[in-house]
Amino acid sequence: MSKKLFVEIVSPERELWAGEGDMVIAKTVDGEFGVQPGHTPVLALLASGSVVRVLGGRETGEVRAAVHGGFLSVTDDDRISILAEVAELAEDIDVERAKRALGEAEAEGVSPEDTEAQDRAARARSRLAAAGGDAA
Repeated sequence: MSKKLFVEIVSPERELWAGEGDMVIAKTVDGEFGVQPGHTPVLALLASGSVVRVLGGRETGEVRAAVHGGFLSVTDDDRISILAEVAELAEDIDVERAKRALGEAEAEGVSPEDTEAQDRAARARSRLAAAGGDAA
């Protein structure tokens, strides 16, 4: 039997998912990386508006979550904690609502000075990417 990771995805409101997986792929402020069993311990800052994937995480073979900020912690006992400021599992995402939110944010012009609109657009893009509804 191959070794597994224990992964938990948590937001301030609740634990979204916990279970075993073969690999975690996450985007941090330093870039995207993958974690497999035996990885060196690390603490990383998650990138805003990204998707976390847990490969081998359930019967479907993958758990996907849209995350917006927070931390990823890897311990030497193959435990990974995704501690997100905002997170939503792919199956809980309302794709049409996310598309509307993205359209509204883009209609505002999403200028570099408008960080609030940029933030809303990034969240909508990550939600769509996690749900498989385009926009990455």
